[in-house]
Amino acid sequence: MPYVLIHGAGAGADCWDELIPHLRAQALAVDLPGRGTRAEVDLSTVTLADCADAVREDIEAKDLRDVVLVGHSFAGVTVPRVLDLVPDRIRHVVLVSAVVPMDGTRVIDQIAPGVRTRVEQSIAGGVYRQTREGAAAMLCHDMDEATAASTLDRLTDDAAALLSEPVDLSGYRRRIPRTYVHLTRDQCYVEALQQRSIGLLRPEVVDLDTGHMPMISAPEKLAAVLNTLYG
Repeated sequence: MPYVLIHGAGAGADCWDELIPHLRAQALAVDLPGRGTRAEVDLSTVTLADCADAVREDIEAKDLRDVVLVGHSFAGVTVPRVLDLVPDRIRHVVLVSAVVPMDGTRVIDQIAPGVRTRVEQSIAGGVYRQTREGAAAMLCHDMDEATAASTLDRLTDDAAALLSEPVDLSGYRRRIPRTYVHLTRDQCYVEALQQRSIGLLRPEVVDLDTGHMPMISAPEKLAAVLNTLYG
């Protein structure tokens, strides 16, 4: 039973590096287009469909089946597209403080006003570019100095489509079990928005007392949740 890990905005597959050693099964961390193994792709051209295709390609390339699909943050709008592309390969979905807006809306219209202002100021030419200062406030408040620095060093630019393209959440209608990892100290995808996502999805809910990046700040805690699905 492999894990397939999908990062959120401003990140790459390496955001899962601290987590993977604690997992009890094979794990594949996907780079979405425009970073890491797919760095040759022009971010300004990337769509949400392209992101889902990248995940599908990696799953099919390794012929993975019985997958636990894990999506963090903005991967909440990529996951349902993956479910529509390879539904027979997915056993369980885990959403870690995942963004799940109303179907057909744009992510940027749904996030908290203070966060939205920072995000809007970070978009230009089809690219979303976070400042180190802004990311530190949203992502690193529960980390020590060294861990925060390591997290910020991994920041990447991202496709504005993740934020500005209308989402297609029809894949969530599929009868695939799902768990939502609710992060109680998240200052990026804040409490009210996590609760709205939970209300839309009606998943099993697991609470973790961490900020927005538990795969880095508390990898053993997040691994413990994922390892309960092993077997």
